[in-house]
Amino acid sequence: MAAVSAAGRTLRHEQREMVTLVTARVRDAILRKPLFVDAQTDLLSLCGQLAARGITDALVQDGARLGIFTTTNLVQAILRDQPPAALKVRDFTSFTPLAVGVGDDLYDAMMLMLRHRIHRVLVREGDQVVGILSQLDLMGFLANQSHLVAAEIARATSPAELARPAAQVEALIRILHQDGVRIEVIAGLVGGLNRQIFRRLWQMLAPQPLRENSCLIVMGSEGRSEQIIRTDQDNALILRDGFAFDGLGRVTQAFTQALISFGYPPCAGGIMLSRPQWCQDVRGFGDSLRDWIHGGDAEGPMNLAIFLDAVPVSGDGSLLAAVQDRLRRMLTGSDSFHARFAAAIRQFDSGAEGGWWRRLPGMRGPEAAEIDLKKLGIFPLVHGTRALALEYGIAATGTRARLQALAGAGRIEAGLARDLADALHCMMALKLEANLAQISRGQAPDNSIRPADLGRLDRQALRDSLNIVRDFKQWLGRHYRLDLL
Repeated sequence: MAAVSAAGRTLRHEQREMVTLVTARVRDAILRKPLFVDAQTDLLSLCGQLAARGITDALVQDGARLGIFTTTNLVQAILRDQPPAALKVRDFTSFTPLAVGVGDDLYDAMMLMLRHRIHRVLVREGDQVVGILSQLDLMGFLANQSHLVAAEIARATSPAELARPAAQVEALIRILHQDGVRIEVIAGLVGGLNRQIFRRLWQMLAPQPLRENSCLIVMGSEGRSEQIIRTDQDNALILRDGFAFDGLGRVTQAFTQALISFGYPPCAGGIMLSRPQWCQDVRGFGDSLRDWIHGGDAEGPMNLAIFLDAVPVSGDGSLLAAVQDRLRRMLTGSDSFHARFAAAIRQFDSGAEGGWWRRLPGMRGPEAAEIDLKKLGIFPLVHGTRALALEYGIAATGTRARLQALAGAGRIEAGLARDLADALHCMMALKLEANLAQISRGQAPDNSIRPADLGRLDRQALRDSLNIVRDFKQWLGRHYRLDLL
């Protein structure tokens, strides 16, 4: 059975690769910006430029002629008696490069390279050369684009250039999902790429003194690496005590607006570094934590919950550590707070807890309506685990890592930790499937899911997952004595 399953995955991968090859255009692949050099450039200088950029080719301009030089051409130069500094790149350049258009089929570009036994072609948009497409770029696009997306993020020199790899993340998610990659692997990969995008954007927008005296953090599901399809921004900036920067508001606003233009929706609750509450120094964040814990602000506990998932993305991570240390000191001996904090798992209870999902396999009448999977399943599992991690001083941020640490410390049973992790991954996978379908229909992705649209096995998996969540909530209720609140 395993062999058949593996063979099926291989066949699906080959079919997907062929469909991608036939339908994709050259513009869909990652096109490297070419390095243009004058034909009179000496080889020593050119090799220095190639090494500095980490590339192996350059376009050579010789009057009206345009050629391509690759490191393969160096073999000819080595055979000369003259030193490289005395040799001109013009003498080792092919001035008959083949080219394709940005709108040409990727398949045609591949066949052109195979037919002429070459490794790269020029890419033109009208009369202008806009990039170079290599066989390595093309094969990487067909197989797994993640490393190419990461490479393009690193090469970007402006927000406009960074927008392209940011847009490619969604296509990568769809490909990985279609290939049957485990949901936690997709989530980790996407979380890593998102953080690279945030870090690179911050490096572009924030001057060095600001970067050195601050810590950019992401929080919530982004901090836990459990957000796959973009739903909102959850980020903040922690400044060093005593540090002031003229124009800080302009930089943070530019960061938020750039992310919006990349397709990261603004947070409806305003949890973004462009808002004053989420752009403070260490002391200011400490004061906010005190208010969230002991104050009367209705949003305080949820703000705290989001902050507990914070991870550093760029800058001085010790600033976040200092705020977290102050939080730990505030909560020492505060058992009543832990119970109040955990009680949020019940905020979406309908009064008939568990009744409807017992009937999921049948699905008749009103049970066929949409349900909010986050409210009914993902949130109580994630927040219950977060509350336990806070109580027992678990530093991990991801839900699965927290569960493993809690089980390792003997705070929950290992079997329960595994069941909860499996339930979370099941619900994340169902949510991703629903989100991709929504996007295909031109709808904004949300947390809704229609059980009636699920197959029999998925409905059973959803039912099992929600039963695990129900049992976990009951366990938490006993642990924190929530009935006494």
